[in-house]
Amino acid sequence: MASTADIKNGVVLSIDGQLWSVIEFQHVKPGKGGAFVRTKLKNVVSGKTVDRTYNAGTKVDIQNVDRRDFTYLYTDGDSFVFMDVEDYDQLSVSAATVGDAKNFLLENQQVQIALHDGNPLYIELPASVVLEITYTEPGLQGDRSSAGTKPATVETGYEIQVPLFLETGTKVKVDTRTGDYLGRVND
Repeated sequence: MASTADIKNGVVLSIDGQLWSVIEFQHVKPGKGGAFVRTKLKNVVSGKTVDRTYNAGTKVDIQNVDRRDFTYLYTDGDSFVFMDVEDYDQLSVSAATVGDAKNFLLENQQVQIALHDGNPLYIELPASVVLEITYTEPGLQGDRSSAGTKPATVETGYEIQVPLFLETGTKVKVDTRTGDYLGRVND
């Protein structure tokens, strides 16, 4: 068991049988009364975020979470198959664990997977990925009724909003956290 002094960003705590990742923490020492630690925690399975306060010196259960680099290989039914870049072992991850990351996964893409006792908890993608537009309506010059954007489908099947001037076959940079268009990529 560790104490609240060991809490840092990225540490995973076990609370009531569930794993929570520390997003933010702040040690507070008011002029009157005892010191305490204010934390913002994110459930590693559901993604739910909660605020929690601990008195200074309280014992907390810190879990060992291993973050390792993997390469995405292919989809097999309802699971995604990844290869460990160090020992070339293959790991099958359920679609529920992959979550929205599936919208940005391309074959041979590098990702980080957080493992706890050999079980995958979640997947961390790079901040942005380059995807090719597979279908979009042609944009009309001077059409500003839709604030200058139109829907476009990228090679993973995900639909994003792009500027009117982009055409099918254009490569674009997409933010993996929000799904927003970040810019055109020139080869």
